Amino acid sequence: MNDWLTAALLISGASFLLIASIGLVRMPDLFTRMQAATKASTLGAGCMLLAVAVRFHSLGVGPRAVATAGFIFLTAPVAAHLIGRAAYVIRVPLWEKTVADEMRSQFEQAEEEKD
Repeated sequence: MNDWLTAALLISGASFLLIASIGLVRMPDLFTRMQAATKASTLGAGCMLLAVAVRFHSLGVGPRAVATAGFIFLTAPVAAHLIGRAAYVIRVPLWEKTVADEMRSQFEQAEEEKD
């Protein structure tokens, strides 16, 4: 039973990591690439680490794998958000087919208040 669960977690984790890598190559701009990389790779790494915890169900490996997965789930989205915000502030160009830019009005108001 553990072998089947380990295999399922490894296959799903590898699939999510493959989707993340394809997203990095195929997406048109920095912001969509970051979204693809953050969401899919976080879930893929989490599945891989859970597979390690299931496979080596010992008191030394399991909690470390779960703690590492939790750390990745907490830090990767926050880091991506901060990088994306910094990229927006320094005006990294959006994709030419971007329909809405909801942040522009907030940054324009903040710039007017500074002046």
